[in-house]
Amino acid sequence: MSMSRRTALLRTLTLGCALAAGSSQPLFAQVSAPAVRIADEPVIDGVLSEAAWSELPLLSDFVQRIPRDGEPATLPTEVRIGHDESALYIGVRALDDQPSLIVPGEALRDYDLAQSDAIMLIFDTYRDGVNGFVFGTNPAGIQYDGQVVDQGSGSGRRRGSLGSGGGRQMGGAGDGFNLNWDGSWEVATSRDRSGWSVEFRIPFSTLRYRAGEQQDWGLNVLRRVRRVNEESTWSPIPREFDFNRVSEAGMLTGIEPPAVRAVQVIPYVLGSSVRNYAIGEPGFDETGEIGGDAKVQITQGLTLDLTYNTDFAQVEVDDIQTNLTRFSIQFPEKRPFFLENSGMFSVSGGGADLFFSRRIGIARNANRLPIQGGGRLSGKAAGLNVGLLHIRTEELEGVQSAQAYSVVRLARELGNRTSIGGAFLQRDGLDLTDDYNRTYAVDGQLGIGSAWNFNAVAARTETPGLDGRDHMVSTSTRYSSRSLNVNANVHEVGEDFNPEVGFLRRSGYRSFRVLTMTFIRPTDLFGLRELRPHINYNTIRDLETGFEETAEVHVDSHVEWDSGMFFSPAFNWKREGLELPFEIADGVIVPPGTYDGWEMEWRFYTNPSAPISFETAFANGAFLSGHRRGNSAVVSFRHGSALSTAVRFEYNNVDLPEGHFTTRLAGLRVGYFFTPQIYLQSLVQYSDQADNWSANVRFGWLSLAGNGLFVVYNQANGVDALEGPLNKALTIKFSRQFTVWGG
Repeated sequence: MSMSRRTALLRTLTLGCALAAGSSQPLFAQVSAPAVRIADEPVIDGVLSEAAWSELPLLSDFVQRIPRDGEPATLPTEVRIGHDESALYIGVRALDDQPSLIVPGEALRDYDLAQSDAIMLIFDTYRDGVNGFVFGTNPAGIQYDGQVVDQGSGSGRRRGSLGSGGGRQMGGAGDGFNLNWDGSWEVATSRDRSGWSVEFRIPFSTLRYRAGEQQDWGLNVLRRVRRVNEESTWSPIPREFDFNRVSEAGMLTGIEPPAVRAVQVIPYVLGSSVRNYAIGEPGFDETGEIGGDAKVQITQGLTLDLTYNTDFAQVEVDDIQTNLTRFSIQFPEKRPFFLENSGMFSVSGGGADLFFSRRIGIARNANRLPIQGGGRLSGKAAGLNVGLLHIRTEELEGVQSAQAYSVVRLARELGNRTSIGGAFLQRDGLDLTDDYNRTYAVDGQLGIGSAWNFNAVAARTETPGLDGRDHMVSTSTRYSSRSLNVNANVHEVGEDFNPEVGFLRRSGYRSFRVLTMTFIRPTDLFGLRELRPHINYNTIRDLETGFEETAEVHVDSHVEWDSGMFFSPAFNWKREGLELPFEIADGVIVPPGTYDGWEMEWRFYTNPSAPISFETAFANGAFLSGHRRGNSAVVSFRHGSALSTAVRFEYNNVDLPEGHFTTRLAGLRVGYFFTPQIYLQSLVQYSDQADNWSANVRFGWLSLAGNGLFVVYNQANGVDALEGPLNKALTIKFSRQFTVWGG
């Protein structure tokens, strides 16, 4: 028996013993590899032909995470890592005995790598077992990168977005994986009769790390073989966790990163022609602007970002959402300046994100507010996670006065997912004495073993005119094992708690929630991979009167097949209590009262990596004082790596004693990707609830870190009451990153 086979067998036996014992400790001894300095830089062309590659140690013996955790990977993967004084070089050979069945994925930056063959890397440069940098690619040669905070806690793939590019978003400031971070690095791939190959070049200036001559970094490598939906990793990860579980990473030993002090500037020039019909502008306003950002590396781990006359014309538009609730919808942050190290500013709990950067530069009526400028200092210093931010926005007449936003966030990590921190956030209206809002918060997390997590957050706000209960307290507990997940949380939010630099859906309540989910993994049963039966109970009550505002019992079992096909037959008992009348649609007013009943809410989607895929959801049952029937569907078509289309439909038929109404939403997304750096995308959307249709067309020619040339056209038209054009805009923007010192 070969050494690699003996190693893999030993890992498998170790897994079996650990599972039998019910251990919550790491299942495997973590692997390690030496960091080797190379003399000659390899050419990044996707072909591992240079002699330097063959001289580097070989990392292999990958172990499955899914579907058969702990068993050897079904296909060999070979990884080699070296570095010189400026960058890391990673070469990967993904051997495959059926290369014609490799799923290449779309040639779009940050495309969802769960839907293609893929190679991913994670570096824990501080060796804290909590945070990391992720780099990945697919056979199409895209750049996929992101930042992991708190081992990806709270992250997860959002379904229901409109096809290509819909996953490129951050689910609020509290999300544990920031996909929208774009670093400066290179990757190239190639395919042959034996599989496919990857070459990465990751400059040290893109990473953040401790000062010091020689270090050990956390490292893991993942390979995905999409046709069999298999994930395997170099350093094994228990099935209940994902690749972001940095504490399960192996070790890259003896690396010698340089002391980098780089200054980069990213200027832009922009020309636009805009006409706002909704406010009666008689013609097009043609303007030109200049502005930009700068990035100054203060220390190895601390970065100062500066911005002036910031513009986000190149950012993709939001997917329209139908809202049948009495609460606001939270849209994700997509603007580049706010994305790097966004996790350093994160404080969330009690159903609130205490820092939600979309509050800056976007008014509540969705108008953009000109950002005058500001700065942000983020990273690690003196053993602390540091986040400092100050931004000023200009006045927009009739919408909002000039504002200043300040954030201070400090946290200390204590090992094994344990940390303590505090935050101060302020919005200051610059033109009025009593126009301000402040938030104070402390938070902590305790990890016990690998299975238990405890979290707590306490906060209060200060707002002129709000002198009542302005507090928020949140506690949560999570247990995660191979066969069982249990989550429980208790929140209390005062009626005057008002975090104006954050996002809060409702106030004045106390809530309790508990979720129990078990995992059943059949063997050779109709291609079933996993059954996840679970039950969830949630109640939200008025803090003063105890009146139950919302309650739900959710009974479901996720059913997942080996191909990635998914079915969820959920049954929900729901209660909504209204203390005030609620106008849910024009002329349809639901009176105060308590309304409850059962509904079915089923979801199904086919293999999302297939050339043609289908996703649908169906809801039917009690809704407020009456009944709702809802349907939604997304049909996606892909042709190789170049063309992707998706059509989305959503329909709600609501029948209440107070009135009957329907909502309709439709969207079409088309993307053509000439190369991983050059693309053309369009998104057309219609919503009768919003009473408009809109079109967005974007051409991008990317260079470093998501900068480059962008040509963007936007148009919105009213349909019924708002019949006619609402706005039209054509924008051309060019930005370029320059290293002016160091690097």
